[in-house]
Amino acid sequence: MKRYLLLATMIAFILTSCGQKKTATKTLVLYYSQTGATEKVAQEIQNMLGADMESIGLENPYAGTYAETIERVGMERQNGELPAILPLESDLSKYDVIFLGYPIWYGTYAMPVSTLVKEYDFAGKKVVTFCTFGSGGLEPAMNDLKKALPAADIAEVGFGVRNARMHSMAKELERFMIENKYIDGTVDPLPEYSEKQPVTEEDVNIFNQACGDYQFPLGTPVAVGKRTTPYGVDYVYDVESNWAKSTIYVTVANTENAKPEFTRVVR
Repeated sequence: MKRYLLLATMIAFILTSCGQKKTATKTLVLYYSQTGATEKVAQEIQNMLGADMESIGLENPYAGTYAETIERVGMERQNGELPAILPLESDLSKYDVIFLGYPIWYGTYAMPVSTLVKEYDFAGKKVVTFCTFGSGGLEPAMNDLKKALPAADIAEVGFGVRNARMHSMAKELERFMIENKYIDGTVDPLPEYSEKQPVTEEDVNIFNQACGDYQFPLGTPVAVGKRTTPYGVDYVYDVESNWAKSTIYVTVANTENAKPEFTRVVR
């Protein structure tokens, strides 16, 4: 009798287990976009994942020219003010993963995101960051976000792209999503950079072609590492200036008449 009872219990357990479905991870793409660049990245991510998506709206939107927007942002930062955002339609408690996107302002995430992380609970959420920028700011913004959201799981690797390089965004984003296992697919790993060596005249020329038209001085390259990829040649420069040392990345595509492109700076 005991044997039959044990057998019946085991069968019932197996049938119950087979009937249980694994709960799917629920993902939200949440972003603030000022010029539309960050929105384009958000839309690509949403298309790849089939995720829900929402933009962060402002009660008093930034308007006017770029200079006027920067002036307002500077005054808000100086006065310790945060812009009021519209209530989110999405219930964050229903999501496991949040892709959080923003432009970089003053070296970190845009002010509306400062309001967002202050007013909403991200505890226990996995947060994957993506951003657009004029020169850089991916890493400092992620570090600031970790401080602002200590109870969230901030992914160690985020995605960033310069506004001037949106033509390469989709390809680079797809690699990022595959490498970090957010979507299925395979990509060959990129090689490591060579050890840095003092720059040659040719290296300096490539740097100047890539960075010469940037609106602010970036400094003088003193050393460079290189790697050849399926897409072209990448350069990582040590750069010195009167105010700081930085690392600047440049790429030259393997297409005909390709010009060197400044991809980002890390200060």
